[in-house]
Amino acid sequence: MGVLAIGNVYILQLESSTPYSLVLMTIPKHAIMTCLSVFTMLMAAGVSAQDNQVSKAKPSLVEFDKALKLTPNLENGKKLYRLCVTCHGPEGWGDDNGSYPQIAGQLTGVTIKQLADIRAGNRDNPIMKAFSSRRTLGGPQEIADVAGYIASLPMTDYNGQGSRRYLDMGEEIYSRDCADCHGVDGEGDVKKHVPRIQSQHYSYLERQYQWIRNGRRQNANKEMVEQIQGYTLKDERAVLSYTASLVPPEEDVADPDWRNPDFPNHKRGWRPDPTNHDRSRK
Repeated sequence: MGVLAIGNVYILQLESSTPYSLVLMTIPKHAIMTCLSVFTMLMAAGVSAQDNQVSKAKPSLVEFDKALKLTPNLENGKKLYRLCVTCHGPEGWGDDNGSYPQIAGQLTGVTIKQLADIRAGNRDNPIMKAFSSRRTLGGPQEIADVAGYIASLPMTDYNGQGSRRYLDMGEEIYSRDCADCHGVDGEGDVKKHVPRIQSQHYSYLERQYQWIRNGRRQNANKEMVEQIQGYTLKDERAVLSYTASLVPPEEDVADPDWRNPDFPNHKRGWRPDPTNHDRSRK
């Protein structure tokens, strides 16, 4: 593991035994020491990038089935969210450059499912692999707790946007290919654990699209993988731009200057900028 500094951004470089010999993650300057400390602790405990070998990382998913049936303890979820706050932010709004997604308001079952897939080696993410390990996060109740807390956080609709040039085209593609699973308004599907994608950062959507298309995101829906193979670059930009423009209901959205009172003194990285945001289609 090494660190490369470029201006005020740090690149965390991990040696990995996955098919990707080198994994690069951008880390905000204010977060780098926290991330390094956690990785050092986890590696010393034997939780290292070597655990990403799928053949050695197939734990039972029974505990996650249990987590789906448990009632989240939001007070404990708040405590556990301290593991997430450095990257995803106190409000859970991520970063509009796509380094980290907005997770606030995400469906509880979706968060549980993604944690399950990361632990089982079905989704390649060395950073999350460390933070979601049993030693760090805990068992079914803890998973339900942190997922429930994340779902309770209000979202921002001042998320990173794509090109507004092809929104009409993007709406047509989304309605044809995406709405059946993700919902007409991107609200997701509680029963099928389909992610809520309203107000997700465009750059994050773009990266996940590429990983799904080239097979890196192994837990992607097979139908979706096949469906997007025929997309042109224009199709991609159009549908992802439209997706990023979708907004949650007003009751699920916070003011852009809202600060999570559970973490009043935590340093903030990215914050929404209403003065630099085109809401003409919202």
